[in-house]
Amino acid sequence: MLAITRTLTGLALSGLSLIVLPLGECGGLCLPSLPGEILHVPAGCCLPLAGMEWVDVQHRTFTGILISLFWSIGNMLLALAAYLVREWHWLLVAVTAPCLLSIVCLWWVPESARWLIAKGKVKQAHRHLLRCARMNGRKDFAVSPEGKVPSLLFRTPVLRKISLCSGVVWFGAAFSYYGLSMNLTGFGLSTYLSQFVFGVIEIPAKMAMYVLVNRIGRRQSQAWTLILSGVYGFQSLSVVAILGKGFSEAAFTTVFLYTSELYPTILRQNGMGYNSFLARLGGALAPLVFLLDEVWRSLPQVTYCGVAVCSGAAAFLLPETLNARLPEGIEDVEKPQ
Repeated sequence: MLAITRTLTGLALSGLSLIVLPLGECGGLCLPSLPGEILHVPAGCCLPLAGMEWVDVQHRTFTGILISLFWSIGNMLLALAAYLVREWHWLLVAVTAPCLLSIVCLWWVPESARWLIAKGKVKQAHRHLLRCARMNGRKDFAVSPEGKVPSLLFRTPVLRKISLCSGVVWFGAAFSYYGLSMNLTGFGLSTYLSQFVFGVIEIPAKMAMYVLVNRIGRRQSQAWTLILSGVYGFQSLSVVAILGKGFSEAAFTTVFLYTSELYPTILRQNGMGYNSFLARLGGALAPLVFLLDEVWRSLPQVTYCGVAVCSGAAAFLLPETLNARLPEGIEDVEKPQ
């Protein structure tokens, strides 16, 4: 169910961003699209968290990469949909309407037991965990309630550092990702072929990240993929630009996995929402940067590259989470690693 829903949201949200955001260059705000753009944040963040919070340390990386792969399949389907439906109004309907099926699929996805325990809903969490234990052939167990902790992302020094640095990383990842995605006609290929190739290159990029995040860690993977996406992503050669797109997608894949491991359960959804807001801000500003070519032709490329490299540098300031258990409360985050 998670796979089907993630594919449909990948198709819809990628289409929504690539169709609607550039309209700001052509005449201002597109009011009918505002509800979709607002819902972009919860639709894009809640689903990965729903999968991540149900698995143990050993399977967390695999689950995060697998969920992300279906987003890339949705991206590839977007190229086919755009080729078949040329009028942008109807294309918007075509890529978002299938999301109604996602609502049906989500009826089979249980609420996160970690979140339920953190909110004091122990009986409901215990029921879901018992069902999961029976499916895996495990014995029954008891669940102890967690103490409630104020949901403040900037309450303690470590949380402030995590929130500030991860916010910069999310902004840079989205800024460079959508900047590349909306520059489809700048590499000498047709728009439809570029979108399809950009979707295809995401698959091996994510497979490579499955190996890298377990070998060199989350922090190094996040930082270097952002830096390399800035270096390679905005070159004039198509092959080099496609390589940069692969690094950009690898950075976006890693940031979902990494951020979900940085925040405690009681703050995880709040933290993802805050970071996703900054990512949407980066995505909204990305198409406007193309207007800077009137000042200097290379200024948009320099801007995209600079933001990606700076956000990669910010990732070096975050703590490493490789093979670490998901923190449950703020006190777990504040403990020295």
